[in-house]
Amino acid sequence: MSSPVMSPPPMAPPPRRPRSFAGPFVLIIIGFVFLLSTMHVLSVGRLAHLFASYWPVLLILWGVIKVVEHMQAQRQGARASGIGAGGVVLIVMIVVFGLIATQLERVNWSGMRDDFNFDDNDFNHLFNGNTYNFDDHLEQVFPAGASLKVIDTRGAVSVHASDDNKITVVVRKRIGAENQTDADKYNGETKPVITGIGGLVTVDAKADGAGDHAVETDLDISVPRKASVTVTSHRGDVSIAGRDGNVDISAQRSDTSVEEVTGSVKISQDRGTVRVQQITGDVHVGNRLNEVSVSDVKGSLQLEGEFQESVKLERIAKTVTFKSSRTDMEFSRLDGSLELDSDELRADQVTGPLHLTTRSKNIRLDSVAGDVRLQDDNGSVEVAMRTVGNVQIDNRNGTVQLSLPDKAGFRLDARVRDGEIQSDFPELKVSNEDRESRASGSVGNGLSHIVINNQHEGVEIRKGSAVATPAAAPVPPVPPKPGKALAAPKGTPQPTDN
Repeated sequence: MSSPVMSPPPMAPPPRRPRSFAGPFVLIIIGFVFLLSTMHVLSVGRLAHLFASYWPVLLILWGVIKVVEHMQAQRQGARASGIGAGGVVLIVMIVVFGLIATQLERVNWSGMRDDFNFDDNDFNHLFNGNTYNFDDHLEQVFPAGASLKVIDTRGAVSVHASDDNKITVVVRKRIGAENQTDADKYNGETKPVITGIGGLVTVDAKADGAGDHAVETDLDISVPRKASVTVTSHRGDVSIAGRDGNVDISAQRSDTSVEEVTGSVKISQDRGTVRVQQITGDVHVGNRLNEVSVSDVKGSLQLEGEFQESVKLERIAKTVTFKSSRTDMEFSRLDGSLELDSDELRADQVTGPLHLTTRSKNIRLDSVAGDVRLQDDNGSVEVAMRTVGNVQIDNRNGTVQLSLPDKAGFRLDARVRDGEIQSDFPELKVSNEDRESRASGSVGNGLSHIVINNQHEGVEIRKGSAVATPAAAPVPPVPPKPGKALAAPKGTPQPTDN
């Protein structure tokens, strides 16, 4: 009898690979931090700062957990768990978002906010939790004959005339903070002060006293009318009215308004708008601006810098000077209006000598008196003369139209390449050829000399009705003085090739 065959005992199943708890642990930490944010224990700004600064800690914790799991698996004779596809995705996300957060932490958000003109309250609420409001009041005697200097790096400044010999400052403050305690602390660190040294009284908003914490301080200042005023503002609107002294403003990203000043006005501003009106003295506006509006100035006007959107002028009693990288212009007086933008320049009732050099603009000048020297490229030119002086117009790639009083006396020399000349004055000899056209001759007494050079477009010499010279519009508070006769420039302009 054969012995029975013994079956081998069943093999024990291999130990299961333990699951890693590194991923869940990291997710618990991230979820807990976000919970603190939703409970307003941490603000969004604080949370972003913590993640940007300490995100590598999450990778360190992950690595420590994986080392502990590996050692525990070796002791149990088991195979340590790997990272897994989900773990790889989570690590990649932590690294990518961590690097992005670190770079964003280094961005100058204050400067970017200025560039894009974001509202301070939006930033305060987003990055500091809440916005808290505080009011204050300062008052003291203003010394006779003293000047006022205002420093406010963040907030609006308004200066107007007081009814007594005191300076009064009404303070309205907005502070971004996580809680009332922090807001009270920042408020104490940013108390505006009034100091006086000699003939200078300084109002300092102390808006930077809390360091990087957002504090916006608006100042409403009443001061005796005769005091000269200087304002330094990095961000915030500036408004000054009712001054018998000079005004000097240095501002950034501001809507600036100055009116009713018996004195001179100087404004240097980086972006924003400027509005100036009813000024007795000279006006100077410069730097880089979006929009400028100046009207009713008894003195001279100087505009120098870059003007990105528009310039509007009305009733300037003395010399107007405009200088930018694209346009150079000067004339003696403006009794009407002038508008200039990126594509066009329009003006009426301009008194010369007028010198204008620009490019890529369509130009229209109505009711011009005196001498004209104009140069343009890539734009049409229309000039209507009220009284004729010496005129020279050089243009390329645009038509030229010159309107003259029907009884004007002048000598004309005109040359056009690749275009025709048309004339309403039969006294002029016009020769239109295939490649070049010319016109010359004298009309009336021939005292004024007109020279026109154009390329690739035509020239029109038109008759316009004689227009009487309008009286200069009165500019308060000083009555206008009789103007001097304008002398013709020396030398006779000659035709040139462009």
